[in-house]
Amino acid sequence: MNLEELASRVIEQSKAGGATAAECTISEGENFSASVRMGEIESLKEAGSRGAGVRVLVGKNTGSAYTSDVSDEGISHMVHSALELAKITSEDPFAGLPDPSELGSLTVDLELYSESVLTLPASTKIEWATRAEAAALAPDPRISNSEGASCDSRVGNTVFANSLGFLNSYRTSSCSISAVPVAKQNGSMERDFWFTVARSADALESPEEVGRRAAERALRRLGARKVSTQKVPVVFEPRVARSLLDNLFDAVSGDSVYRGETFLTGKLGERIAAESLTVIDDATLPRLFGSSPFDDEGVPSRRTTVIENGVLQSWLLNSYTARKLGMRTTGNASRGITGNAGVGHGNFYIPNGNVDAADIIRSLKNGLYVTELIGFGVNVVTGDYSRGAAGLWIENGELAYPVSEITIASTLQEMLMNLTAIGSDLEFRGALASPTLLISEMTVSGQ
Repeated sequence: MNLEELASRVIEQSKAGGATAAECTISEGENFSASVRMGEIESLKEAGSRGAGVRVLVGKNTGSAYTSDVSDEGISHMVHSALELAKITSEDPFAGLPDPSELGSLTVDLELYSESVLTLPASTKIEWATRAEAAALAPDPRISNSEGASCDSRVGNTVFANSLGFLNSYRTSSCSISAVPVAKQNGSMERDFWFTVARSADALESPEEVGRRAAERALRRLGARKVSTQKVPVVFEPRVARSLLDNLFDAVSGDSVYRGETFLTGKLGERIAAESLTVIDDATLPRLFGSSPFDDEGVPSRRTTVIENGVLQSWLLNSYTARKLGMRTTGNASRGITGNAGVGHGNFYIPNGNVDAADIIRSLKNGLYVTELIGFGVNVVTGDYSRGAAGLWIENGELAYPVSEITIASTLQEMLMNLTAIGSDLEFRGALASPTLLISEMTVSGQ
C-alpha cells in the first residue's frame, strides 16, 4: 500500500470510529551524514524513518496520536488512541478543519526534489567533507585545528489527507556541506563556520569555497578586543540579520496575536518600521526551503506581504488562529507528524535593497558590524532586545578590528523604525533570509 492509500485508510477508520472530522499526516525520509575531522572520517550515519499521525475531531473535542508502526495493527491502535483522547479533552469552539473552499494545492512544480541527492554516492559525500576541511586548513598556519566538516543529505516524502476530501503529497530533497575551522594566535582560539545548502547536489557551492569562507571568518576573529559602552550604528551581516526576522515572525504569528503576546498588538495597518522595509512570506518560490505546494492543513501555499514600505499589512495565520481573530487563513499552518497545527512561515525574507553592503560600511565613521549573536535576550511581548554579540569594529568606513564580549541593546520597535539601509546581498541559505541591515543606533555595552 502506498502512502496516499494509507492516509486515506486512516481517515476512513477515524470516521468509522466516530470522528466527525479527521486529518492524517504521513512522513518518511532517508538521512545520511558524513563527518570528518583532521582528515579522518569521524562518523558516518545513515537512517530511515516513517511515521503516521492522526488528529480527530468529535464535535469540538480533539484528540491526536502518532505511530511509527504502519502495519494494520499499528494504524488501528493509533486511530483508537486518538478517538479515546478526544473523549476526555475540553471542547474548543474554534476547533475544526479549514473551510472546504480554502483547500487545494499548487499545480506548478516547485522543484523541491532532485534525484541527484538520492543517487549521490557516500564516497562523494566523504570526499566533499574532506575537501572542505582541507580548504579551511590550507590558507594560513594559524588554522591548525578543526571541529570538523560534514556533508549531509536527506530525501523525504510528505502526505496529507483530511475528511473533507483533500489528499496530496510532495517529495523533498536537500544536501549541504559545512566546515568549522579553529584559528589560534597568541594563546587565544577562535572558531567560525560556513556552509552551503541546496535542494540538488549540483547547486551547492564547491567544498573549496566552503572551506575558504569558513577560514576567512575564523581568522578575522583573532585578536578580538572589548570596546567601551556607547551608542553607535550597528550593521547586521546577512547571517545574523536572519535572527531579526525570526523575532519578527514570532511577533506576527497568529498564535502571538490572538493571545496579545506581541509588541505589534493593534498595529495592523499602521506604520511600524522605516519606509524602506518590506517583509514577505512566500512559500511558492522554486527550490527554496520554505516552499511547499500546500500547508499542513491542505491550504494552497501563497505569497503574503507582511510589511510593505514600513506598514504592517498582514498577520500569518492558520485556520484556527484565523477563526480566533475573525479573519481568513494565510496558508501558514505548520505541524509535526501529529497534533494541532501551529503557525509557521514559508520563505520569510526582506527583499534586496539598492545599496551595496560594502557601501553601507563605508558610510560609517564609527560602528559595529555584527557577525555573531549569543543568547536569547529578546522579549517579543514588550519588544525589549538585548543579546550578546561579536563582530568587527568599523572605523572611518573600514572594518578595523574584531570585537567580542559585548552586548547590543535596543527595542524591536526602535530597531524597525531606525532601519536606515538595506543591502543588495540577499541569499537564501534556509527559509529565513535577509540582506545586510543597518540600524542607525543601538547601545553597545562593553568594558
